[in-house]
This record gives sequence, C-alpha cells and structure tokens, in this order.
Amino acid sequence: MSAASAPSRVAVIVAVLLAAGSGLSAAPPRPVTDLDGRAVNPFAGAPATVLIFTAVDCPISDRYAPEVRRLAGRFRDAGVATWIVYANAGELPAAAGAHAAAFAYGLPVALDPDGQLAAQARTAVTPEAAVFDAAGRLAYHGRIDDRYVDFGVDRPVPTSHDLADAVAAVVVGVAVPRPSMPAVGCAIVRQRP
Repeated sequence: MSAASAPSRVAVIVAVLLAAGSGLSAAPPRPVTDLDGRAVNPFAGAPATVLIFTAVDCPISDRYAPEVRRLAGRFRDAGVATWIVYANAGELPAAAGAHAAAFAYGLPVALDPDGQLAAQARTAVTPEAAVFDAAGRLAYHGRIDDRYVDFGVDRPVPTSHDLADAVAAVVVGVAVPRPSMPAVGCAIVRQRP
C-alpha cells in the first residue's frame, strides 16, 4: 500500500462512519400503496417527507391524532409532505380508511402490509415517525415527542419535540442532531413467513 492510498482509505472509512452515524439511509424508499391499491411515490418534489406509522387498534397512536394533525399543518406550510402509514399485516384498506376518517387526519394514507417500508424507515411501533430528505434518504426515525415515557406513563405536556426538530433540520439542510429516538407504542405486526 502506498503512502498516498492510506489517507484516501482513511477518508473513505471516516466518510462511511459519518454517514452511518448521521442516520441517513443510502437507498430511497420504494413507492407505497394508497387506499385505492395504486402505487404512489410520496417522496417526490418535497424538501422532506414525513411518514407517521399508525394502526387501527393502537390507543397510543389514537391519542396522538390531534398532534399529528397540528404538525402536518405546520409541515405543510414548509412544503413538507406528510403521510399516514398503516403498517400492520392484515389491516384492510377499508379499515385503514375508516380509521383515518374517524381521526380526521386529512392526510394521504399509505398501506405497508408487508412491512418493507417500516423496515426501511427503521420503525417498530405505532405511533412512530420517519423523516426522509428530498433525496429520499432516511434522516430521522423515532418518537413524535417525549409525551410517553413508558406504557401507562405519560407527561401532561411533552418537553422534547423530536419530530418537529428533525423536520426543521431537514428542511434547512442540516444534519438532524438526534437521528433516532426510541418510541413508546404498539408493536407493528409483521407478516409471518
């Protein structure tokens, strides 16, 4: 190995480690399926895309509906696309649509019954959020805020607004300071092989 190649290898290793630490994924997410069974790409044309993973039977997700609506309005003003994603295996389009209407999300809805999008977004529970930058790279995944400390333990008012902070960072093009925060919620049910 020449002396000139050693620094370049070190630079490549450092770049890879920095990218891994930043929380960004290299591969853009795949298109999602909407309630009508059409493949749609929610990641085109926005400075950021927010996916809120939810379920028709998760009380913690249901309690976050007002906050999701509030944040989606705030994000919309910045040109950010926000989607509700039903990721449990076996959740039917009719049930997801009825749930989204009952909680007045007023947002586009996607289905992820095979869990591929949830896996790419590195989400495991509902509610959990994922933020993708304009290039479709994962910039943040985790809790919406710190309202829930544990099951049955919540704060009257959150003290940390992780999702809003992540979106603000992505929109202005800076690294998200905490690209992953643990979420408290209902486990996403994966399809069994």
